Amino acid sequence: MRRSMLLALLVLLVATPSAHAARPPTLAMSIVHVFRNCHVWTLGAKDLGAAPVLKTKPGARIKLRISCPMSFDLTQTAGPKLTLGSPRLVAGTTRTIVFAKPGVYRLLARNVETSEEMGLQTLGADNVLRLTVRVS
Repeated sequence: MRRSMLLALLVLLVATPSAHAARPPTLAMSIVHVFRNCHVWTLGAKDLGAAPVLKTKPGARIKLRISCPMSFDLTQTAGPKLTLGSPRLVAGTTRTIVFAKPGVYRLLARNVETSEEMGLQTLGADNVLRLTVRVS
């Protein structure tokens, strides 16, 4: 009896994926101000530039923080429909975007104010930020 209970427990542990393995990732991204071309995407502390391509799994989330002093309008230009909420992203706020379905998602973040209007010194024209997320 004890042996069959132990065998049943072992089968249960092997057949059930751990909660950590089953959970899709949450990526902490930001839009930050930089001196050259005003702003870029970052992932953690890594600068991704103005048009990165990310690869992730279905159900992944991007927790997007606006660390640039400007506001941005966020639009989806391709991929399965996302729930984005208000299109306006304001400095200091955070938005979570869930990529529930497989596909190629494209997002565009366009600054509302220019760096000149905000009194920021930059080299070159302000970037129009593009983000491509490949979910498979």
